[in-house]
Amino acid sequence: MRIATYNVEWFNALFDDKGRMLDDQELSGRHGVSRHEQLTALGIVFTALDADAIMVIEAPDTNKKRATEPALENFADKMGLRARKALIGFANATQQEIALLYDPDVLSCRHDPQGEETGKRGSPDAPRFDGVFRIDLDIDATEDLVEFSKPPLEIAAQTKGGFAFRMIGAHLKSKAPHGARNRDEAMRMGISNRRKQQAQAVWLRRRVEAHLEAGESLILLGDLNDGPGLDEYEHLFGRSSVEVIMGDGKRTELTLYDPHAKRALRRRIGAMNTTARFYISQEKRYLQALLDYIMVSPDLQAQKPSWRIWHPFDDPDCWKMPELRDALIAASDHFPVIMDIDLTS
Repeated sequence: MRIATYNVEWFNALFDDKGRMLDDQELSGRHGVSRHEQLTALGIVFTALDADAIMVIEAPDTNKKRATEPALENFADKMGLRARKALIGFANATQQEIALLYDPDVLSCRHDPQGEETGKRGSPDAPRFDGVFRIDLDIDATEDLVEFSKPPLEIAAQTKGGFAFRMIGAHLKSKAPHGARNRDEAMRMGISNRRKQQAQAVWLRRRVEAHLEAGESLILLGDLNDGPGLDEYEHLFGRSSVEVIMGDGKRTELTLYDPHAKRALRRRIGAMNTTARFYISQEKRYLQALLDYIMVSPDLQAQKPSWRIWHPFDDPDCWKMPELRDALIAASDHFPVIMDIDLTS
């Protein structure tokens, strides 16, 4: 079985309110790329992936006027994808939903949120992801109230052969200090935003531990927008969000595994895998980063799955196919990550 995660930049801008694709020459959200060019590129990438399930990060919006599922299912139908059934959890207000596209002939999937519902007062016990989490991160004896701007998508999945497992799709993000009037204010805002992301990681980690302690097979995947050494505020908290979510390794049965994250954690300086490429206009160059992950529980790691980042410049198979290479560049500023695994037992 092939599981993938893919952050599609400005996917929402490619559809109208009825979920129909805007296949025209108007500019997309991608700089210098038309909507037709981006849709064509995405069709090539999704077709080449041929995945049984794809966690789509920054999926088309759900609001009072439009919905994620019909947009993605129209896209899948037009492109002839096996993964043609769409599922979302709690919608958010960012125009960037977390959604799963999957093959219903291979998998059955349902949104299955865990944890208690909370009011505005929240709960310290890893509540439902659309609720409020109470936590004191800065040790000032005052609990902070934390919410997800993009609540993770919790899925109960089962293969046609009867193997049951859990999936959590996540998109964590530490906001840039927009509106800061000077360096000190930017620093305060940056630290505050980083603290919120760290709290979200702790919240997510507690859910992970609950599943692993219950002996459930788990795949956590998506854009964690964080990693070792990614920004200057990491040292204030000791660990990146990625490290928090994976676990400290003291109890291996409660640790998640991703080979690219493990390699990066071992080598804070030097070569590492990357999954995203951004243009820095001030420096007139591209910055690459490892942001997208597929983490698995120990029992699934024991199945010896194989991971691959579809980076057009780093992956030889992507590089030697010009049509796919160009499509990966035009489609998004992130590249897909896939995992092939035997889930028959």
